[in-house]
Amino acid sequence: MNIQEFQRRTMTTENFYADLPVLKNFADITHSENFCSIPNDWAVIITDIVDSTKAIESGRYKDINLLGACSIIVILNIVGDLEIPFVFGGDGASILIPPRFIQEAELALLAVQKMAADEFDLVLRIGIVPIAAISSNYEIKIAKLRISENYDQAILRGGGISYATNLIKDKATTGFYSPKNQSSNPIADFSGLECRWQDIPTRHEEILSLIVFVTAPSQSQVDNLYREVINQIDRIYGKGTECHPVVSANLQLAFGEKNLSSETRVFTASKNWLKRILYLWKIRLINLLGDVLMSLNIKTGAFNWGDYKQIVSESTDFKKFDDVLRMVISGTTQQRKKIIDYLEKKFQEGRLVYGFHISDRALMTCLVFERDGRQVHFVDGADGGYALAAKKMKERMKS
Repeated sequence: MNIQEFQRRTMTTENFYADLPVLKNFADITHSENFCSIPNDWAVIITDIVDSTKAIESGRYKDINLLGACSIIVILNIVGDLEIPFVFGGDGASILIPPRFIQEAELALLAVQKMAADEFDLVLRIGIVPIAAISSNYEIKIAKLRISENYDQAILRGGGISYATNLIKDKATTGFYSPKNQSSNPIADFSGLECRWQDIPTRHEEILSLIVFVTAPSQSQVDNLYREVINQIDRIYGKGTECHPVVSANLQLAFGEKNLSSETRVFTASKNWLKRILYLWKIRLINLLGDVLMSLNIKTGAFNWGDYKQIVSESTDFKKFDDVLRMVISGTTQQRKKIIDYLEKKFQEGRLVYGFHISDRALMTCLVFERDGRQVHFVDGADGGYALAAKKMKERMKS
């Protein structure tokens, strides 16, 4: 079944995204015929941390990443087994939901917002924008890309996500889309959220966090240039796993309080110091057990724990698209100079804008529902990867 036939059959169904045909190659996202429209009765949730760049520059990039992932996991726990699209942006997220979950989603997001303020002294901005409020000006087109047998990634385009983001950031319109439900003690379910790996050192010389936004006037030109950019990256960095920032050999579980403190604070919010210490030691013991199981290739049932690091690596989102192309890739300084020279040339021609950030390692925030099944691992460059790349891209936009 092609996208056009699928679209005719599923205009307002809750299972719209679950039934969406799956793409197999990342370059397929540059073909318009692989995308279809979101049902008009759905809504898009936008979250982001206010002044995240400032917080990241003060060294709080792990807290920012974790709170961005929190806004995804609480919604996934509401919808249960229903498959819905989401994209992690480093300091926030874009999530699409059918109408019957909106009220419950508002309350869960208010709980995340309260926890961000009370535990991290950060402001989480929340907006829920009906697709109908977007479609009169822009559109949100969607495709689904198979990353691994455990994770299908949502690909969003059409300008609607950027438009919705502007609506919730603009003081004149933010009030229309902020959560209407109020609760003195909102509750959210963070089950499945984990932040238990050490920072992941680059396999080569550096980690490049890259954001590219094509500014061509027609959709066909936009598609062609994104395809060209992706092909250039493949040519310079390699098309297979050569540039993958997360590989089994570089994955090490964390035991230090610094690496485990963010997750601890989420799950022990408003709890006393003793419960926090107990939770921290619980994670350490789980990690110790996991380390033994993986090191010794121990089987529990049909699952071989020696395969788990490979499962993690295969279920990462190091390449994605939501109105902009985002990548976190491992490579050499020379490779980075080549791709930046290419992008700068296109920028000078007025065809795209871009931003990048360089680090010596990546970090990972995980949503794990089954160790041998459904999971996704959000990857960002350490020290503020995507957020600092976005800051540089905005500076180029101004010019």
